Formats: sequence, C-alpha cells, structure tokens
Amino acid sequence: MDLFKIISAIEKVDPEVYERLDSRRRVFKHFGMAGKAVTAAVLPGLVSGIFQRAYGQTTSLSPDIVAVLNLALSLEYLEFYFYDKGLNTPGLIAPADRPAFETIRNDESGHIKVLRGALGNAAIPDPTAAAFDYSGGRGSMTGPFAPALVNDYALYLGSSQAFVDTGVRAYKGGAPTLMPNPDLLEAALNIHSVEARHSSHVRTIRRGLSASQSGQAATTIAGDLANLSGKTGRPKSWVSGIENGGPSPSTDPSTAPVYNAGVPASGGPTDLFFPAESNITQANVNIMTNTTGVTMTMDAATEAFDEPLDPATVKSIARNFVVPSSGLFV
Repeated sequence: MDLFKIISAIEKVDPEVYERLDSRRRVFKHFGMAGKAVTAAVLPGLVSGIFQRAYGQTTSLSPDIVAVLNLALSLEYLEFYFYDKGLNTPGLIAPADRPAFETIRNDESGHIKVLRGALGNAAIPDPTAAAFDYSGGRGSMTGPFAPALVNDYALYLGSSQAFVDTGVRAYKGGAPTLMPNPDLLEAALNIHSVEARHSSHVRTIRRGLSASQSGQAATTIAGDLANLSGKTGRPKSWVSGIENGGPSPSTDPSTAPVYNAGVPASGGPTDLFFPAESNITQANVNIMTNTTGVTMTMDAATEAFDEPLDPATVKSIARNFVVPSSGLFV
C-alpha cells in the first residue's frame, strides 16, 4: 500500500484535497507520526485519520470562535463586493491601478473561501452585493460616500483605506479568542498580514493621486503629516496616530472611529485593552522613553505598533455600510 499513490489518486478527483489537509508539509504532523515507522499495521489507521481530517469535523468550534470567524467573514464580504463593484464601475479606477485592485479583490475571495471552509455549516450565508450600502447611508444609498462608486476615485481610495484598516484591527482583536485553536489562529494571522499590505498599497495610491502622479510610482512622503486629513490627503504607508480622523473625519458617519479607542479603552491587567492608534504604551513600557539611544517622536511611537479593536466597535463601524435587513454586524 503506497500512501502517496493513494493521496495522488484522491487529488485527481478532488483537486482541493491538500487544502483540506492544511498543506502538503503538514499532512503527517496532525497524526503524531513523527519519528515512527509507518508499517502495514498502522497504515490503515493513518489513512483513516487523514480522511477524517480532510473530510470530516472531529470537533465542533466554540460559539466564541464561530462569532469571531463570522465577523471576519462578514468584513471580507464587505471588502470583496466593494472592490468588485469598483472594478465594474466604468472609468472609476485608474487603468494603472486596476491590476492591483483585481489582486486585492481576488485575495478577499480567497479569504472568504478559507473562512467558510473553517466554519463549515456555521458560516453565514453569502449576503450578496445587495446587502451593502457603500454610501455610508445604512441602506439609504445617499450617505456621504455615495460618489465613491460613481465618479470619485479619491473618495473610493479613502473608503478602501478605512475598510481595510478596520479589518486589520478586527483580526488583531479576535486573535486571543482563536488561541485555543492553533490552526485557525495561524490562518487568521496569515490573512491579517495580507490585509495590512492591502492598506499600505492603497495609501501609496492615495499619495500618488494627491500629488497628480501615478499611484504605482509615488514613493515620496514629503508633507504627508501636514496633509493627512480629507479624502485627497496624503497618508503614510502605515498608520500614524489617529490619522487626523481618517480619510473623512467630518462626515456622518465619520471614519474617525476606525483609528480611535474601542471598548474598553483601558482597564486592569485582566481586562482586554483597545486603545486608540495614538497609544504610546506597549506591555507597560512607554515607547517614547529613550532606552536604545534613539529618541522617538510621538508619531514614530504610534507608528511602531498597531492596535486591536473589539468586535462591538468593529460592528458599529461596519453597520453604516450595510442594509439593515441584511442582518449583518448585529
């Protein structure tokens, strides 16, 4: 009996078998076979275990984990349909920037697939594009961001930044709940870092647009700190403080909550802590304290660390961009 031939045969009828097994390099790790001889006696049990791993749920997810993953899934749908709509709006996205946004949209599709696979029957239904109101009007379709999917590329980029920065903080906030399940935690962290790279790229394009350059070519950040606010602002490639309230701080809804404190904003050592992005204390250490010979400014101290955001605050931000009857972010 050749185990590799068996799996190869399965792969022919189920091309996704390796995804079900996590990855090729981890096929055997889950069955405690490291350092043991694979004999004819143990092989049937090993194969059975692999099949269970690939095609069956041996343990159920806790309600808390299901809630965290479904919140992440809801945010991924919000982003996927946002980018898909933008790409299908004639003349909205600059031709030079379309390949990047196609990649970002496809990344979101991949994230959806993984989260749905992890949740199984507990996953929320696909809400479809009709569930979202990207105007920020909670279903009215007349909110302050309405031009973003019509003819205002600057506002589209600002909205994109706000969405992805919310998602990055949400994944970070949900990580402690996933710690009992290392596989899910690893998958969430893999998604989290990619979302952060999406944010960095969107910020680069925003800088280029405000400087009347191609977003792909704009690398200068001169004057960024003086021009952070407003939908045509020039942000850095990373979060700096509370971003002057974000791309649209004076609208209703405002993007300011994306960068401000969550709930609770402070607490004792056993409490979850969701400070604003302007936080300069990490692990009870003031980052501005000179301990390395480098004097850090307030901006530099806030840029060196990102902050998590609690589910309640994430939902309150996202509810502005969905139709109430959708049932999302309740």
